[in-house]
Amino acid sequence: MADDAIVVGSGVIGLTAAVVLAEAGRRVAVWSRERAAETTSAVAGGLWWPYRIEPEEAVAAWSLESLRVLSGLAARPAETGVRLVDGTHASTAPEEQGRWTADVPGIRPAGPGELPPGYGHGLRARTPLVDMTVYLGYLQDRLAAAGGTVTDRDVPDLAEAGRAAPLVVNCTGLGARDLVPDPLVHPVQGQVVVVENPGVDEWLAAEDHGTGEILYVLPQPYGVVLGGTARAHVWDRTPSPATARSIVGRCARAHPRLAGARVLAHRVGLRPARSPARLETDGLPNGARLIHNYGHGGAGVTVSWGCALAVARLADAAGC
Repeated sequence: MADDAIVVGSGVIGLTAAVVLAEAGRRVAVWSRERAAETTSAVAGGLWWPYRIEPEEAVAAWSLESLRVLSGLAARPAETGVRLVDGTHASTAPEEQGRWTADVPGIRPAGPGELPPGYGHGLRARTPLVDMTVYLGYLQDRLAAAGGTVTDRDVPDLAEAGRAAPLVVNCTGLGARDLVPDPLVHPVQGQVVVVENPGVDEWLAAEDHGTGEILYVLPQPYGVVLGGTARAHVWDRTPSPATARSIVGRCARAHPRLAGARVLAHRVGLRPARSPARLETDGLPNGARLIHNYGHGGAGVTVSWGCALAVARLADAAGC
């Protein structure tokens, strides 16, 4: 076998796992039917924040490991696409804080003057905010530097990858629904609007517990990403003009200058959700080891490095 490991999937979860395995000395190949720029990761807002993902204890560990790595990468934003940006996570009702909050440097309750209109509770923090176009390119370059390869290849059966390497890492996201198959995997549709930045320099994420609506304002080098939606089991990737107007309107209530900002793009992505996210060892018919690493929903960036390091530990424990 030419490779020690095949990673199936080239989104942020797959590329990060491939980088960690390759930098540990394994010969790694990424197989994917989509290029990184075509994956859901490419349209992600890129904010580090544990978002609607379980299991809680594992997510806390994955998220904090990722926070440490991403914070280090923020020292080279032009190369990596990662910056540390101040921001606010707001809600209309008190929220039980996950155990991860105790280990986020500088996190604190938001004061009344730091919350958007209509939101009475929140947290302030300085967290990684990732330009995904730059970041996915950085991961591919880092993988190549470690000797890894990326191949455009449809994988109709994980056993096919198992015949090419003794270790297969399944990072297929939404594709795992049919490939495994795993009926627990489902899409959560997210629509965003990208506008010219009228002077927003902090991120904002907010949730209305009465209506279930979410909004986020994420300043990126190419504009401001305005969101959003979280529609479970919706497969449509077509941007809705009415939804776009609603998104801009909600975000403009927090930042009035956004109301007149020029629209640069409309985007829709399908978050690959599963409750809980799946990260565990399995097997393939020919004896190859299979590690599942999928179902992270909208928290892929947030948990990517923690999950990749967990994959490497599972591979070591399996003797691969």
